[in-house]
Amino acid sequence: MYIKSPSRLHLGLIDMNGSYGRLDGGIGLTIKDPNFILYAEPAEKGINIEFNDNFPFTDSIKQECNQKITSAAEKVINFYDIDEGFYFRVDSAYLPHSGLGSGTQIALSTGKLICEHIGQESNGYSLGKITGRGGTSGIGVFAFDQGGFIVDGGHSIKEKSSFLPSSASKASPPQLFGRYEFPDEWGVLLVILKSDVSVNGQKEVNIFQEYCPIDRNEVELFSHLVFVNLIPFLLEKDLPCFGNIINKLQTIGFKNIEVSLQSDNIKALMNKLTEISAYAVGMSSFGPTVYSFYDKTNKHIVEEIKEYVGDDGIVITTKAQNHGHILTK
Repeated sequence: MYIKSPSRLHLGLIDMNGSYGRLDGGIGLTIKDPNFILYAEPAEKGINIEFNDNFPFTDSIKQECNQKITSAAEKVINFYDIDEGFYFRVDSAYLPHSGLGSGTQIALSTGKLICEHIGQESNGYSLGKITGRGGTSGIGVFAFDQGGFIVDGGHSIKEKSSFLPSSASKASPPQLFGRYEFPDEWGVLLVILKSDVSVNGQKEVNIFQEYCPIDRNEVELFSHLVFVNLIPFLLEKDLPCFGNIINKLQTIGFKNIEVSLQSDNIKALMNKLTEISAYAVGMSSFGPTVYSFYDKTNKHIVEEIKEYVGDDGIVITTKAQNHGHILTK
């Protein structure tokens, strides 16, 4: 059995103040490429992982896949008290710690394949609870199940009382607040430069602890821009205005912290995209992936940014994905 799950852009955490009784909350977009493809079948015992020779896996991708598949499989096997083992083969994967949510898709995909083999009903939310994903952001969990443009409702301070990234949070995934179709006529441009700034592990925990709570006025402004501007412009399919709000969000709240901590070449890339009249210039999560959107009126940004990047990074053109993972038996 195969599963193909998408990647996602994390556009921002909404409320990193908490004074109104909730923390987190997020907005994000499901994208088709890059993606994660995993094959699984039962085995007598143990967890065995191989990699398809036809895909150019880097050492960092293999390391993350080995770690995340093993961890998720052990948690699901223990949760359902499964006696048998499983064989996995990774056919496609993408860079870890790049801002595209690889860890969540690996964990949920692993859990889903195991549950399918034992005839157990499951979804991203239930698997997120079992595997420990979605403790801060629910974007990856709902991208896995439903795709599209996603808004999650964050966590009550009764459940989560401190500012922590998903990797360190024991909270359950948040509730889905809203899910919207993303226009198929809008292209998605991804640029992944080599960066000397990697935010994960204890470093990520320290950032949350140091910079939060965010000023309440900034949280209120961020929320206003998301719910009264960004989402309505999306529904109206007004790309220039939608992109203008994306630009504003980079300078406010926790998203501003994420951008400010990135390396100079990432900031220079974002400035370059602005110079060539990209409608939107954003950084996904802590980066280093920078994204933009385009249509037939400004498709020129694709070739211009490819020339600018050269051999210093990867440029990907893709589309939003308005559905979740795909299972093939």
